[in-house]
Amino acid sequence: MSGSRWAGVWPSSLTVLCLGVLALHAGRATAETCPGHPDALGTSRTLVVDPREHPRIGTMQYRETLPLRDHEVVLTFDDGPLPKNSSQVLQILADQCVKATFFIIGQQARANPDGVRKYVAEGHTIGTHTQNHPLAFQRMPADRIKQEIDQGIESTKATLSDPAALAPFFRMPGLNRSDAAEDHLASLGIQVWSADFLADDWRRIPASRVYELAIKRLEAKGKGILLLHDIQARTVAALPWILHELKARGYRIVHVVPATPAQPATPAGPEQWQLHPPSENVAISHWPRIPTFIYAHPEADAAPAPPDFGTLDASLPLSAEPIARARRHGVPPPEPASWPYPAASSTQDSVVSLPVPAATVFSIPETARATLQPFPFLRRHADDQPATTAEVKGDATPVPAPRRQVRGRFAHGRHLPQRRVHAEAGGRPTVRIATLRRR
Repeated sequence: MSGSRWAGVWPSSLTVLCLGVLALHAGRATAETCPGHPDALGTSRTLVVDPREHPRIGTMQYRETLPLRDHEVVLTFDDGPLPKNSSQVLQILADQCVKATFFIIGQQARANPDGVRKYVAEGHTIGTHTQNHPLAFQRMPADRIKQEIDQGIESTKATLSDPAALAPFFRMPGLNRSDAAEDHLASLGIQVWSADFLADDWRRIPASRVYELAIKRLEAKGKGILLLHDIQARTVAALPWILHELKARGYRIVHVVPATPAQPATPAGPEQWQLHPPSENVAISHWPRIPTFIYAHPEADAAPAPPDFGTLDASLPLSAEPIARARRHGVPPPEPASWPYPAASSTQDSVVSLPVPAATVFSIPETARATLQPFPFLRRHADDQPATTAEVKGDATPVPAPRRQVRGRFAHGRHLPQRRVHAEAGGRPTVRIATLRRR
């Protein structure tokens, strides 16, 4: 292969090779930091975040999440410490050299202070989870919410020899968010953590189901924050299998710590704080937000005024006032339009009206009137009746012909009333009704 052909391939091939060597070196470094466990999953990197810059994370409830790369996972555990199960979870994580974040209940911290100190001794991050874990947290009054948050922080700090070891991280009990809680936590500079996916380990399901849900939902997301509970026995049983499967599928564990003056936040762009940032290959499913415009000249009109439209006089295409205003702002005057303006009316106050229609428009000639014909069934009955004397003589006012007597029976054998119609010349017909009589 010629040198010119290698020129376009060699740089990219060298980059891939270097990345592979770096990844292999990172894997060996992780194994070396976990003595006695050469096949450990390990912690790939430490992510430093500033809670005040991003006060709420977790796509289950918020728009942002941690700025993770593809196939990166953050493990979080709630409701501890509980000595029996929490100690086993810590041992499983230690065997895999994995660092996680624990959200502690204040009441549990006071009951098990050694468990809280053990979290810190193992190098994990600890946050708070209210004092008593109220299930109706979102419906509580604002003062009660504030009390739950503050007491949980105080109870956790009381168990630590160094209160600075408590991270400014907080998770709502049951993920029951509240505006009052979010506002209070933001005033304290505490970051609210939701999650990106769950394993439902608080439900009464077997450990195998916890494992299946964790892996299935992680595969659907590709990365994110996993929420577990270190107080559950089913979590203790499922955790080794979850960590083993994460390593088999190429996932990496990220440890999250808060920023300090000595340790600034990890640089990350705004799009990295989204779970799946938009790209040119993926259509955006929503319109972007309308930006807030700042006008350079506040004295300028926000909407066009009537003088801006000028006059319709062909001799004066545009009004002089808009041109003078544009010149004051350094804008060149517009060129006249190429099409002619309509000529203005000589009478400015004239009102345009439509012509009045003539009266003949609404008249109908006598010869055009159509003769009304009776309906067929009426014509049939009319043909059966004999013509009257007036009709035979050609009188213009016909007299109704006398009707035939109608006889009939009711359902019980009674006769219908007999009607006798007598036509009188020049008068109205006389109707006589016979009485009912038995046969």
